[in-house]
Amino acid sequence: MKVVAFNGSPRPKGNTSILIGRVFDELKKEGIETELVSLAGSRLCGCTACYGCVKRKDGTCSIKDDMLNDCVSKMVQADGIILGSPTYFTNVTAEMKALIDRAGLVAKSAGLLNRKVGAAVVAVRRGGATFTFDALNHFFQINNMFVVGSCYWNFAIGREIGEVEKDEEGLKTMKELGQNMAWILKKIAG
Repeated sequence: MKVVAFNGSPRPKGNTSILIGRVFDELKKEGIETELVSLAGSRLCGCTACYGCVKRKDGTCSIKDDMLNDCVSKMVQADGIILGSPTYFTNVTAEMKALIDRAGLVAKSAGLLNRKVGAAVVAVRRGGATFTFDALNHFFQINNMFVVGSCYWNFAIGREIGEVEKDEEGLKTMKELGQNMAWILKKIAG
């Protein structure tokens, strides 16, 4: 089994990465392979609404000069997907939004993510985390995926790099999220 996480933060080793790492710790304890993909510096652009992916249904986006098609391929190969983003003006980063819009349409047009497991991870300075959390979860829900929860909404508080390590409840939430994700992946695998 494998889980791929997409870190939408412009800081590849920032708070979002730290939180994803906490989830990964639990998955690794259960023998689940993990891969972290950073969107930092990717310059993913938004969807152009050409609908080439809908017409072709081949699991690829018509835009070929960025990392989107590689991201979709990684999603298809994985059993579980984590989308992680810091909170930018009560929402996901521009790179994460581009991933959601484009990968979402490519995947939905061909049913590529049906019955996979998804989890959202959010880093926040203070407010707006639930809106960011919702935006990430909408990707999973519209793609017919199973969404994993935890003991609280999947976010932790911290502004400067490493500050999320002081949020005990947030770290507990990530730990339980990893445990829950491992549990459901193993149940589905049967």
